Amino acid sequence: MKIGIVGAGKVGISLGYVLRGNGVEVVAISDSLQSSLETARGFLGADMLYTTDNMKVVENCDVVAITTQDRAIGDVARAISQSADDLTGKLFFHTSGADPSSILSPLDTRGAHLGSMHPLQTFPDVESAIEVLPDTSIFIEGDEKARATLSFIGENLGAKVYTIAGKDKIFYHLAAVFVCNLLSSLMYAGTGVMNRIDIDFEPFLPIITATMKNIENKGPLAALTGPIVRGDDKTVRSHLAAMSDMGLHKDIYLALSRMALKMAIERKALDQEQAETLRRLLEGS
Repeated sequence: MKIGIVGAGKVGISLGYVLRGNGVEVVAISDSLQSSLETARGFLGADMLYTTDNMKVVENCDVVAITTQDRAIGDVARAISQSADDLTGKLFFHTSGADPSSILSPLDTRGAHLGSMHPLQTFPDVESAIEVLPDTSIFIEGDEKARATLSFIGENLGAKVYTIAGKDKIFYHLAAVFVCNLLSSLMYAGTGVMNRIDIDFEPFLPIITATMKNIENKGPLAALTGPIVRGDDKTVRSHLAAMSDMGLHKDIYLALSRMALKMAIERKALDQEQAETLRRLLEGS
C-alpha cells in the first residue's frame, strides 16, 4: 500500500512523518506552494516525490490523503475527478473534523473508495503535532474498504481508533470545539478579569491543572466546584455586580453558570429553594 498526501501543511506533514516513522510507505506529497514542499522535505526526507501536481500523487499511490484546509477539500476532489479517467480500487480520505467523506463524492463516480480520518488533537505547528500524535485519538468513517484501511493507518498514527458515522461528524466536531477551542477562549476571558487587578496568568496555572486532572479522573460533572454547586447566591450576585461594565464577560459567566446550575441539580447538590434562587438570578428575574 503506497500512500500519498495532497496538502503539505501542518496536518499533512505530521501525518506523513509519523506514518513513515512507523514503517508505513508514504511515497508522495503535493502542494501548490513550492515553499510548503520544501518545508515538507525537511521533515520527510529526500526519498519521496515532491510535486505541485496533485495528479502525480494520485497516479503513484493506492491511498491518497487530502489534508488541505477544509474549504479546499471539495475543490480538490472535483479537480481530481475531472482529470482522472478511472480511480477504481483507490482510496481517498480527508482529514477534516467537521465534514463527512461524502464531500469527496465526485471521486466516487470514478470508482474510488471514500473515507475521512480526523486526529482529535490541536496542531499549532508541525513539531508539536508530531510530538502529540502518538497519544491522540483517531476518528474514522467511510465505506467498508475505507474503514478497514483507515483503521490500519490510524493504528500506526495515534493511540486508539474510533469509528463514527458520517452524519455525526458535525456533532463530533462541535464537541471538540467546546472542549478545546472555546476552552482557550474561556481562559482568555479569565485573563481579562485578571488584568483589571494587574495579576498575570501564571498563579492560576496550578488550579487549572488540578481542575483538568479532576475532570480526567472523575469526569466534568463530579469535578464541578464553586459557588453554583454550593448554592452560594450571595457570591454570584457579587460577581455579577463586579461585571457591570464587562458585557461580554457577563454573558459568558451567565451562560456557563446556567450550565453549572444544570450540573448541580443533576448531582442533587442543591435543595429546591437554592436551585430556584440561582435560576432566577441567572435569568435576570
